[in-house]
Amino acid sequence: MTIPTRSGVTESYVLIRNPPDATPKVVVIAFVGGNGVIGLEGKQAPFSFGPGANFLIRLRNQLVDADFAEVLVEVPSDKVSKGMNDEFRLGPDHLADIRVLLADVKKRFPDAKVFLMGTSRGTISVAALAAKLDQDVQGAILTSTVTQRDRDGPALSTFNFASIKMPVLLVHHRDDGCKPCPYWAVERLGKSWPLVSVTGGDPPQSGPCDPQSQHGYWGKDAAVAKAMKAWMLGREFLHDV
Repeated sequence: MTIPTRSGVTESYVLIRNPPDATPKVVVIAFVGGNGVIGLEGKQAPFSFGPGANFLIRLRNQLVDADFAEVLVEVPSDKVSKGMNDEFRLGPDHLADIRVLLADVKKRFPDAKVFLMGTSRGTISVAALAAKLDQDVQGAILTSTVTQRDRDGPALSTFNFASIKMPVLLVHHRDDGCKPCPYWAVERLGKSWPLVSVTGGDPPQSGPCDPQSQHGYWGKDAAVAKAMKAWMLGREFLHDV
């Protein structure tokens, strides 16, 4: 789907349903990490996203069913060449784009609950949006949250998490080796919000900040998805998986 947002700018996203004509009870708006580029420009479905893809792209196999749909958000058209930096994710243009995207999703599924979900640098988008969209979204999930400043930007090091009024679920691997995403920092946030702590998984097949590692819950997709889906449905869930 491609929709106009700001003047001269469009926003694209992939809507994933299973079965394709399902009417979901929950729509998850997903923001990947890194610079946010998922490669939709000029491409047609179906997409071939392999196991090395971002965690939230890979998770579609566990997340999407008759009751859950996933929306994978691309960077806006004016950011395709370089992607989104931290300042853009935190800023007003990103908010404006996603307000329009949300309106489009709600038009398609007026009765569905909507949750924001981000992983790694995608949590910057989700935290900033969650602080502003509490009337339009039922909750937010932050996975592998970037709490520490690094060479790529400030991340969420100075973000006021108290500005988020909607329900929030935190998900983090105890052995996340990505330096701006230490478990101890999210454990502190866990005093305010529920935290799913992840242990184990398959041996890493990528760098510590890449998807096929503890940072991307490699080998733990099913357990993590089950906990997140239960939380979104208001059911009991495991806090340690």
